[in-house]
Amino acid sequence: MAWYAYCIGEKQAFPELARHRKPVPLEAVHGVSGNQVFLYPASDLAIIVSEHNPGEGFSQKAGVDHARVIADCFQHSTVLPFRFGTVFSDDESLRKSVRSNQRQFLSNIDKLRGKTEMHLKIFVDDCCPRELVKQAMPESVGREYLSNLRETASRQRERQTRARAVAFQMHRLFMPLDEEVSCRLTESGKMVLDIAHLIERKHVERYQNKFATTSAMMRECLLQLSGPWPPYHFVHRLTRGSHHAAQPTAAMSAAEIAAKAAVAIHLPVAAMA
Repeated sequence: MAWYAYCIGEKQAFPELARHRKPVPLEAVHGVSGNQVFLYPASDLAIIVSEHNPGEGFSQKAGVDHARVIADCFQHSTVLPFRFGTVFSDDESLRKSVRSNQRQFLSNIDKLRGKTEMHLKIFVDDCCPRELVKQAMPESVGREYLSNLRETASRQRERQTRARAVAFQMHRLFMPLDEEVSCRLTESGKMVLDIAHLIERKHVERYQNKFATTSAMMRECLLQLSGPWPPYHFVHRLTRGSHHAAQPTAAMSAAEIAAKAAVAIHLPVAAMA
């Protein structure tokens, strides 16, 4: 039997597994394709799975269902999300993956215990409108062309400087335990900073209050907040560099899956000093 995997949790967080060594239904929780979700015991871990037909494809709704199951489990336990579409061909492949990675799974759960992710989206007017960039790029090759290349590079650096400044300001205001930052341009001429902050779960209300005061203060920007989420981005950071096919990693949130943004240009903001 193939298993569709959602996330890894702590076995002790699910009393249903106290007296069972076989998969136990997670009551009232259904996942991809409406299938019953099970708690699959594996030593000190619980793997959240549902039965899966390998010949069945995945719809956009399946992505939302995937994120919803993870969010439900996050109410009870620290979780390590699997990437959307992770499937184990049978029981043995599931057990083998858990055995070979168990030490890292337990270590990651310990590092993320009691923590949650808040997601900030900040819209900033582009300091270098695309129309100017297009006008600065003639088709001919020569001195003017090279001069315009330098001008374009200068504008890109200006964008990056401004994005870094906003991200640094957010860091100083919110003081997260950890963060992930990316920046992109939209077709409407805005720079969008996507910032994931890792914080203590007990400080969510404090964070939300800080967001309210920050939004009122930064009138030149439009700020959007979502969360608390399972720590998607920070599971990815902990497992970065691993090439195991079934390794838990960053999974898209329900909001991100349901409202995918248009293709945009990415700027290298993540590696800030």
